[in-house]
Amino acid sequence: MIQLALPGWLAVAALGIAALALWVLRRRWQRYPFPLAARTAGRRGRMPDWTALAGGAAALAFLPLAVSLARPQEVLSRMQERAEGVDMVIALDVSGSMAALDFQPTDRLGVAKEMIADFVRRRPDDRIGLVVFAGAAVTVCPLTLDHEVARSLLDQVRLHTLPDGTAIGLGIGTAVNRLRSSSAESKVVVLVTDGANNAGQLDPHTAAELAAAEGITVHTVLVGRGGMVPIPVRLRDPRSGREFTQVQQVEVEINPELLAEIARATGGTSFRARDAAALERVFAEIDRMERTVFTSVRLVRTRELFEPWALGALLLVVASVLLEGLLGRTPW
Repeated sequence: MIQLALPGWLAVAALGIAALALWVLRRRWQRYPFPLAARTAGRRGRMPDWTALAGGAAALAFLPLAVSLARPQEVLSRMQERAEGVDMVIALDVSGSMAALDFQPTDRLGVAKEMIADFVRRRPDDRIGLVVFAGAAVTVCPLTLDHEVARSLLDQVRLHTLPDGTAIGLGIGTAVNRLRSSSAESKVVVLVTDGANNAGQLDPHTAAELAAAEGITVHTVLVGRGGMVPIPVRLRDPRSGREFTQVQQVEVEINPELLAEIARATGGTSFRARDAAALERVFAEIDRMERTVFTSVRLVRTRELFEPWALGALLLVVASVLLEGLLGRTPW
């Protein structure tokens, strides 16, 4: 493998091209300052212009000189890097209230999925898993470095696939089980929900204690606001039996104090996002907080290859001097 240690010096080649162009123009003006003389000289026959050749050789010397200054090197051994990443599980609420339309351009779940996908894309060295929960909790994607698969599975997450409700404790507990066997130094759960705990057999405080005992940090993200919010509701026509969707104002209960307690108990941070822009800032902040620590071992040996290029530049300069000194008829 060949590399350039100082590629910026290749710009010197432009000087050679410019010098050659100027030399040609200057020599033409020196020999034929008047058009009539140029036509008369043309009828005499063509003789080698050794001075012009000498100038051209000197200008071309800039090309190998530029390459030699850029220091071409043969890499004898490669750099080896090892990254110690973070093991992270994202627990995403898919209860019915995540269909609320107060987040644009889609709904709460759609915007959350988009932000999570961008978040995963920015962390190529982390193993990331995905848990979804509503009235129950399931693992959609185990811890993996194959983030294309993780994003594909995230894209397939839909509402109304689990019993309705918001089982925050089960969401955290399922994520903790996924991280329990991890040997990573940093283990993180990012809990994304828009409601209060109202389902499940596992209390959220107990789930937080289990996470803390396993050395797992839980960051909580409260999506949206409480109170009356517009949510598409599926209804059935009593006459025809046909189902249809109608947007209605539905009251959503939130419990930011519970999420703050969960984060505090595990050494995490509690966030709140009332719109899409705020949710984007939240994931950017989590990304800054949970950075991957790199350790690298550099085993790079190189062999310099600039000598032949420098020699080529020197030979062109010497050739130009000899041509002008021995065969040239006009001064430089």
